[in-house]
Amino acid sequence: MNVNQFPDRIIEIDHEEYLYFGGTAYLGLPTNKEFQELVIKNIRKWGTSYGSSRSANIKLTAYENGETFLASLIKAESAVTVSSGMLAGKLVIDELKKQTDSFFHFPDIHPAIQVKDSFPVFLNREINPRLFDAQSEKITFLTDGVSGFKTKAIDLSILKAIPNHKEITLLIDESHSFGILGQNGCGMYSEIDLPIKRKIMISSLGKAFGLNGGVIASDAAFIHQIKNLNIFISAAGMNPAFVQTLADAAALYKIQHQKLLENLNYMDQKLIKNQNIKFDKTYPLIYLEDNNLIDILKANKIIIANFKYQENANNLNRIVITANHLQKDLDKLIEILNQHNSKP
Repeated sequence: MNVNQFPDRIIEIDHEEYLYFGGTAYLGLPTNKEFQELVIKNIRKWGTSYGSSRSANIKLTAYENGETFLASLIKAESAVTVSSGMLAGKLVIDELKKQTDSFFHFPDIHPAIQVKDSFPVFLNREINPRLFDAQSEKITFLTDGVSGFKTKAIDLSILKAIPNHKEITLLIDESHSFGILGQNGCGMYSEIDLPIKRKIMISSLGKAFGLNGGVIASDAAFIHQIKNLNIFISAAGMNPAFVQTLADAAALYKIQHQKLLENLNYMDQKLIKNQNIKFDKTYPLIYLEDNNLIDILKANKIIIANFKYQENANNLNRIVITANHLQKDLDKLIEILNQHNSKP
């Protein structure tokens, strides 16, 4: 269905208004007037785009300002922005291929961090025995922070069981956890305390943070390696007006994150849970197992995310709670879900 305006909490379809519980604007920033004013101010200062290489002799302070903010929020030694979360993943994979003997992937990882010939972490619901063989090697684990169709952070505790003759690097895609989980939305990176050599985080900034771009965060040595990649050097960076806005919006991100948490807490208090509805009060996505609910919600003027995310996958039926939803929006959603849940 086509719409003629940004789908915030209200969406207009065929001249009728619906409540909208879809998208990925978790902090509700694309339509936030204060946030928009920061973007406009920075476009006037930094222009609408900047096509030069980040390695050119002219260095824009916008990048230093925004990347310092990101590193501080993530609690990483260093961070660098790129033009998209997808490019962030591809750059990191390119660098890790030089340093990795074997890749292992957790289930349902995003295409941004997929590697051909990677081994699955689990075989027949057991840890892949390949991880326990006698071969000394450098291995990289690939995972999303929160996997598709899940509402809780990935459990990485199995990495503690890997023998120490395997040197471990962990790459985690936090596109759907950065800005949401952790203190002030810092994500999962800082809480990962495992016996590994290196951890690397990538994320889209076009979801919770409301700006087209991506980030890579890790130790300073690895970020230095990324900045020396030919693809990084030859590509234009993230829009500098957007990178500066990241730093300028620090207080606003915190405010919107708190609003999101309040909405999730309200949902948790009112919503009847059962096996047909996957919900966790720390996370803004509700997955529906019952396809009939899609039509019931639409008949009640509510639109949710309903599409096939990847080829040959099941339909993704996802309710998205944002910082912009009002209590009356949540009440209407809760009433319909609870009526359905109460049926025998």
